Amino acid sequence: METKAQVLYDFTAEPGNNELSVREGETITLTNQNVGGGWIEAKNSRGEVGLVPEDYIEIKQAQPFTSGGNAASLDLSLFDSHIPAPASTAQTSNGNDPWAVFDNNASGGVSNNWAAQPEGTETGKTSSNAWHSGGHVHPQAYQGAGAEDDEWDEEWDDVKSSGGYAESEAGEGGAINRGGAHGSSMKIALNKFPGFSKSGPELYLLSKQPAKGTKLPVYGGEVGPVWAYPDYQLDCVVADPKKGSKMYGLKSYIEYQVTPTTTNKPVNHRYKHFDWLYERLLDKFGSAIPIPCLPDKQVTGEPFLSQTVWCKEVQNEHNTWFINTPFLGRFEEEFIKMRMERLQGWMSRMCRHPVISSSEVFQLFLSYKDEKDWKTGKRKAEKDETVGVMIFSTIEPEGLPDLDLTEVEQKCEQFNRFTRAMDDGVKDLLTVGNEHWKRCTGPLPKEYQRIGKAFQNLSSVFTSSGYEGEAALTDALTAAGKTYEDIAQMVAEQPKKDLHFLMETNNEYKGLLGCFPDTIGVHKAAIEKVKEGDKLVATGKITTSEKTAMSKRASTMSYALQAEMNHFHSNRIYDYNRVMQQYLEQQVKFYEMIAEKLRNAHSQFTTM
Repeated sequence: METKAQVLYDFTAEPGNNELSVREGETITLTNQNVGGGWIEAKNSRGEVGLVPEDYIEIKQAQPFTSGGNAASLDLSLFDSHIPAPASTAQTSNGNDPWAVFDNNASGGVSNNWAAQPEGTETGKTSSNAWHSGGHVHPQAYQGAGAEDDEWDEEWDDVKSSGGYAESEAGEGGAINRGGAHGSSMKIALNKFPGFSKSGPELYLLSKQPAKGTKLPVYGGEVGPVWAYPDYQLDCVVADPKKGSKMYGLKSYIEYQVTPTTTNKPVNHRYKHFDWLYERLLDKFGSAIPIPCLPDKQVTGEPFLSQTVWCKEVQNEHNTWFINTPFLGRFEEEFIKMRMERLQGWMSRMCRHPVISSSEVFQLFLSYKDEKDWKTGKRKAEKDETVGVMIFSTIEPEGLPDLDLTEVEQKCEQFNRFTRAMDDGVKDLLTVGNEHWKRCTGPLPKEYQRIGKAFQNLSSVFTSSGYEGEAALTDALTAAGKTYEDIAQMVAEQPKKDLHFLMETNNEYKGLLGCFPDTIGVHKAAIEKVKEGDKLVATGKITTSEKTAMSKRASTMSYALQAEMNHFHSNRIYDYNRVMQQYLEQQVKFYEMIAEKLRNAHSQFTTM
């Protein structure tokens, strides 16, 4: 019997890779599901056969998802008698705005219906829905070391594991589509992570389990609660991309060298290994720490600012400038360079975070010794039970008093307002910068070129007069025309020297800010749960000591949020100081070079 599958996302085949282009909604026939490496051979309705990423399709008779979680279950039925009417589907009606959940739901985009939030599901969703619309997911993609039959495992491990996660920079700025209202559908793969963070804050607030894992202290600093920072600032270098192949040359990939400053010994990683790290960090820390998305694995057609190439075409003895936006595949040289630059930025940001940089999984990624060391560490990381909201069980405020619920709520709302406002400001700057980039690489150079051409045409006219006393003037006019043509080229190339870095920094922050709705949503939901605790005490559902423990844990969550926001602010001040200095320094050099060229052109005219 033929196996059918429905295509979830558009996929454009890479020429020469035996791939098959498919479109969202298309039904295809699976001809070979044992290709391996995350690929399936399929045939479309036109009889064309080729390889398709298995993450892009959904088998019509897929097996139901079952969680492998080991977390102890909690009886939340005690909240059934205190359930307001279920929230509407406001989360799914606001397009790609990650902040929309807060505009429609006072509790931070989380339904107050606790009975609809059993352990193992995203808050406000039933367990059957959690996998398809869940919290930390991207709406489209084929990547990830946690996807399908892991290619890393395929090459190194004897036992293959299957798991699932989707990844992409899809969306407005590239990195904001990570959860809440944005998860439209997930791929066919079982959960690789046993303690998958699909639970609401009640799992932590009511937990009776002892805390597991390394303690994460929060101290009182000059600016408020702060994480414990290491004495030595970790960093790493992502460099030396090399193309490799597998499956007898049918598939290609790019491998990078990652060298940490702690060991100065490089380790090799492919993109999917970075994605595996991202998923592990998101699963473990995502409820407390915003984890920005990785850059896209592949660009298909949409020209990137970084890849705008200016070309010069000689036509009828005149110089014609035009923009060339070539198709960018996974292995286009400019794209590889851009992706490596963005991977470097992502890794540097992770290195600067005191909690993430010191975590076992991050240290494993940077400095595994050999294949055995990697396999052991990888499997240990995937069995970690302290994930999702349970990460708060490892946080210990050192010498800090418990906060009352009103103060916790005020802090949460303060951070919510700021991050929303900054998100708007960053998007505005990206829009303006994008428009300026287009002008600098489009109409503005052409204007300078037209001025230069007009001066040279006038010089030709003057030369045809036959008057012997104007050679100095015509030569000066010609030189002035060439000066303006030089300026046209300088204007076209300048965005790569200054605006590029400003735009990249803002893109990073747009992605980071896009993570905050999920993180703040966890805190808002916790506040609502604690508020309901009074009713439960009154009806004898929980004891006063249990209610007190819930409030204390909400206070711990608040200290974690404050420490994270203080870390965010210190990085923001550093990053924008640095990038604005760099931008203005390059602007000064640019205009000084133009001024020098104009002075030279001016000096060739005779003073009368």
